[in-house]
Amino acid sequence: MKTLLEAQELTLRSIALAVAGSILIAASSTYVALRIGALPWPTIFVAVLSMAVLRPLGASLREINVAHTGMSAGGLVAGGLAFTLPGVWMSDPGSSLGVGTVTVVAIVGATLGVAFTGLLRKHFVVDLDLPFPMGVAAARTLQAGDKGGRKAWVLFTSCGFSGVLTWLRDAVGLVPALLGKGPLLSVWVSPMALGIGFIIGPLYMGTWALGAVAAHWLLVPAGFHLGFFADGTVAEAFRSSLGIGVIVGAGVAVLFRGAARSFFQSLSSSRGSFGVVAAVGAASALVLTWAAGIPLVPSLLATAGVWVTVVMAATITGQTGIDPMEIFGILVLLTVRTIWHIGGQEAFLVTAVVAVATGLAGDAMQDLRAGSILGTDPRAQLVSEAAGGIAGAVAAAFTVFLLRKAFGTMGPGTELAAPQAFAVKSMIDGLPDRGAFLAGLAGGFVLSLAGVPCMTVGIGIYLPVAISLAAGAGGITRALTGRLFPRGEDDLTLVASGFLGGEGIAGVLFAFWKVVTLG
Repeated sequence: MKTLLEAQELTLRSIALAVAGSILIAASSTYVALRIGALPWPTIFVAVLSMAVLRPLGASLREINVAHTGMSAGGLVAGGLAFTLPGVWMSDPGSSLGVGTVTVVAIVGATLGVAFTGLLRKHFVVDLDLPFPMGVAAARTLQAGDKGGRKAWVLFTSCGFSGVLTWLRDAVGLVPALLGKGPLLSVWVSPMALGIGFIIGPLYMGTWALGAVAAHWLLVPAGFHLGFFADGTVAEAFRSSLGIGVIVGAGVAVLFRGAARSFFQSLSSSRGSFGVVAAVGAASALVLTWAAGIPLVPSLLATAGVWVTVVMAATITGQTGIDPMEIFGILVLLTVRTIWHIGGQEAFLVTAVVAVATGLAGDAMQDLRAGSILGTDPRAQLVSEAAGGIAGAVAAAFTVFLLRKAFGTMGPGTELAAPQAFAVKSMIDGLPDRGAFLAGLAGGFVLSLAGVPCMTVGIGIYLPVAISLAAGAGGITRALTGRLFPRGEDDLTLVASGFLGGEGIAGVLFAFWKVVTLG
């Protein structure tokens, strides 16, 4: 058997690119996740970016695969933090939580995700041979190549256009933020939202837009007309609680439907790994207790919960391409709280550890699936995933604090709506409208079991309608171009990826500029 260095897959340049790319993707993805409440897989973006950098240097597809494996890790680590941690400041604006503690939590989550993914890779990628759709798409992208650098040109051009437009909108004010009349009849001017809608596709974006229209244009006005809402505050509490309930209910249904059987199968196939699992979990728990201030028993319960939810994440990601990481965090938190009492800040940190680990596990499994198609050594990919995951954890932690300082508050009615983090906050502190939440929970659970993609319905109910309409326009564009220009779908997907990355990067740069110039 060749060593990793002899196989020329794990090289210094591939790891350097993985780390640098992961930092960039983590910063961009943190902004995207907080601003719009959705985070498409960055797999295609980083595959083309890695190919553009390494192919001219004579790199093989396997070396490129190793590089983009680490690059994409930053996006999902960022999602794990952005979908959970801002709830701390929504709950307590004066919280003394520091960036050092958050960085430790993110690194521990990333480490657990990589370690447990490595132990489970064979079961999910080889034995079960699950589809992992984004991994297959990445492998096909690399196999198709990029003669003349056309794909890179499309990606970088759309990324630059999106970044410039975002800067003109947010920093200069030459481009309006909204087009239309009033908050209910306007569309957000956002290449990022359009790109997200295109990537997610017409089915999920259709249900997203349907949720927004039903809540903002029908449900809330009807509630006022019938006297159900006394004022706008009551209406907002009802709408946000209903949306959160639908999101959580749909997430629980996905777990209920797909993960239980696979969990027990994975236990039987990885019996020899229990010692490693126990050692990694115990060491991580000690770090969480020592460096993050989480009591030892909840830390141990959290790391045990990560093992269970990583299995769930691998199953659901492999079957559907969806990774409800914040739902995993909520489930583990609720379990921990039934056994041991922990304070509010510690509760958010436990949720963040689980979300980061399961987000990174889903990403790693996608990339390992691509590697199985290309024949890449999985050990090389896991080393790259670890390097990228840790670098992304540090970048995401600092970016969250940067955005908080630049934009101030996060949550409903702010520029950084952070719907998933508000859902976590509501589960920890108490819901604005318990009845609406329970109704949404039941509806989301039942409809999701029936095959309706309700998680996006809940996001549409929760987010401002202007954001949902912009993202919905992307889904409509995908449907139309798929019929009219089916051969151009790959290029248009690259344009959408560039829109997403460009606005995310520009948003972080704008936040940095605000902090530096305005203090």
